[in-house]
Amino acid sequence: MIRVFKAAHVFDGWALHRNAAVSVTANGEIAALHLEGGIPPGGAEVTDFGAGILAPGFVDLQVNGGDGVMVGPDTDTAQLARICAAHMRLGATAILPTLISDTPETTRRVIEAGIAAARQNLPGFAGLHLEGPHLDPARKGAHDPAFLRPMTESDLDLLCAAAQKLPALLVTLAPESATLDQIAALSRAGVIVSLGHSDCSAEQARAAHAAGARCVTHLYNAMGALANRSPGLVGAALTTPFVAGIIADGVHVAPECLQVALAMKSADTLFLVSDAMAVAGSSADQFTLNGRRILRRQNRLTLEDGTLAGADISLPQSVRHLVGLGVDTTRALAMASRIPADIIHAQDRGRMTPGARADFVVLTPDLELTATCRSGALASE
Repeated sequence: MIRVFKAAHVFDGWALHRNAAVSVTANGEIAALHLEGGIPPGGAEVTDFGAGILAPGFVDLQVNGGDGVMVGPDTDTAQLARICAAHMRLGATAILPTLISDTPETTRRVIEAGIAAARQNLPGFAGLHLEGPHLDPARKGAHDPAFLRPMTESDLDLLCAAAQKLPALLVTLAPESATLDQIAALSRAGVIVSLGHSDCSAEQARAAHAAGARCVTHLYNAMGALANRSPGLVGAALTTPFVAGIIADGVHVAPECLQVALAMKSADTLFLVSDAMAVAGSSADQFTLNGRRILRRQNRLTLEDGTLAGADISLPQSVRHLVGLGVDTTRALAMASRIPADIIHAQDRGRMTPGARADFVVLTPDLELTATCRSGALASE
């Protein structure tokens, strides 16, 4: 039987529609978007969310952990399922579990777990993000410097092979730690190459873009500052057609810098990431990362020396933060849904179009998350 979901506003991935509805097939796909109060005739079960906003489920391309666990040496499909379920409750119906720089053995294990998760069609699993270990030690952030190293041919072979077996594979690397030929080979193999944790020059970043790099990881963070004669990765990200993730938590990026990025980047080239850690979806006040204690204090996650170590925010909260700074609601919602879905070539996510997955979030008029739907069913059902 067709199910229908209606609300005062429905966001289709591009625009907000007043008094609209979405019909969903029995197999959990969107049948149609119905504008201006239109409801398909005949026996549909209607769920009315009243004054709320119905939007596509959010897509988070940088999720290091959740519900008390981190992606790491112990990762298996059960842990990936736990992380995906935690973020489903937080409004992200599709995520890329993200491995922070680790050993070759751990990297291989996480890839194997991801491939198994893909074969099982694990709910919420959209691929993997490997953030490192091919980063610049000068911009290590919370990454353990003992794990950072240049890319080898063995690494390249592993990543290229993994890209053929995963729904999506995003790899963050520094141009200083990979050659242009390696970046080109990754891109040809289907890897989404993202630049980050780097002190590279703007020229190096543009050369990496020409070789196939398409993304920048958590813009402004773990990279050299924009300077008058040394624009660096920030300057290249703002003036080159990279897509860039950004953490909108009021901690990682100052409001003025957010406004600069929003003004400089075209509407479809800036997207939100949570950079969530193990404490996401839990009340824990600390956890460990590669044997180091991470503290959760005043909406911050830090090493004991104060170094930021991921973020303590969900994508709905990030959307609210942007709108509070004056960003148009449609742009903020797109940055959490359609745009990241497009980056990983998941055209069945992040939008309300026929044939797309019926994964939704329900928000109050002031953008508080109230419900999540997966395949046309409320998470509580």
